[in-house]
Amino acid sequence: MEIFNNIINYLASSFSTNLTAIQFVEASYQTLIMVFFALIIGSSLGIPLGICLVTTRPSGLLENHKIYRILNPIINMVRSLPFIILLVAILPFTKLIVGASIGLAAAIVPLTIYVAPYIARLVENSLLDVDEGIIEAAESMGATPLQIIWHFMLPEAFSSLILTLTTATIGLINATAMAGAVGAGGIGDLAISYGYQRFDTTAVIVTVIILIITVQFVQSMGNYLARKARHE
Repeated sequence: MEIFNNIINYLASSFSTNLTAIQFVEASYQTLIMVFFALIIGSSLGIPLGICLVTTRPSGLLENHKIYRILNPIINMVRSLPFIILLVAILPFTKLIVGASIGLAAAIVPLTIYVAPYIARLVENSLLDVDEGIIEAAESMGATPLQIIWHFMLPEAFSSLILTLTTATIGLINATAMAGAVGAGGIGDLAISYGYQRFDTTAVIVTVIILIITVQFVQSMGNYLARKARHE
């Protein structure tokens, strides 16, 4: 009986936490807000950029060496920066846009700048996978470049684009863990500020479980929607 009580006491002491359920809910809400707005704004920038990369590249529909040679290195440059460095580097720009350099709104700016080039490159890869025969057939029917993009390339790559946004969403969820550096909160910040810095093992375990469930849900939904788009 004494051994059993010792085991119970050990488990209780090991898996106790000073955090409340409300704190976990608030942190999850903050992560959701950051991911949602950064994904919406980042997609509105990244998808057109990706289309522009495909159409202006050599042998593209609207081949333009000047535009391609400007966009391509800029996108590569932004993508080469780790998010935490980008976060700090653009603090003045963030303050200019939202009027503050810390807080939830301030985190959305670097998250957007981080994910837009990422989406652009993924969209480029998706569109480049479209069968050239489809594009040639569209051109033979007299379709304009805009019609080819809208009615042929995008529908053909639609399922791949869904997976592209799924990948970008998961990347954003990972990036929000570092957004705590500007006081944005979120699940990742909870794990670092309370779990790691205050040696709260339970907080770390709970946040890891929440993140795993969230990522699995996002990936499963992305896979499901992509299959539906392929009419499987």
